[in-house]
Amino acid sequence: MFRKVDATVLFVQNLSKSIEFYRDTLELPLVFQDSGSATFQLENQYFLLLAPSTATDLLSDEANPVTIEGNARFLLATVVENVDATYETLKARGVTFLKPPISQPWGLRTAHFTDPEGNIWEINQPVKEH
Repeated sequence: MFRKVDATVLFVQNLSKSIEFYRDTLELPLVFQDSGSATFQLENQYFLLLAPSTATDLLSDEANPVTIEGNARFLLATVVENVDATYETLKARGVTFLKPPISQPWGLRTAHFTDPEGNIWEINQPVKEH
């Protein structure tokens, strides 16, 4: 039935601030932008930012997830070549980390940060065995 997820959509309150963060701070390639959305390309997946009014038009008033206030409801994880180097680069760009790099017992080195909307990201890489 389902074979893969080919797009991730974040519902954001401040589209311009979020575009700036993902385009300029994280350096994701922006491939499309209009007044209510922005699309970035990540290898074989699209990553979209969607403003509340556009989400309402796309979904419905009853199903509009951007009306939900509160804490982050999910975590996005991405593999990087070097967690420590990526951590230092993003930290120098003003990214606030929840947790600095740490080697986890399940075999990944991870670090966690939030975007301007409070969505949580994990950067990770496999830990090399000694």
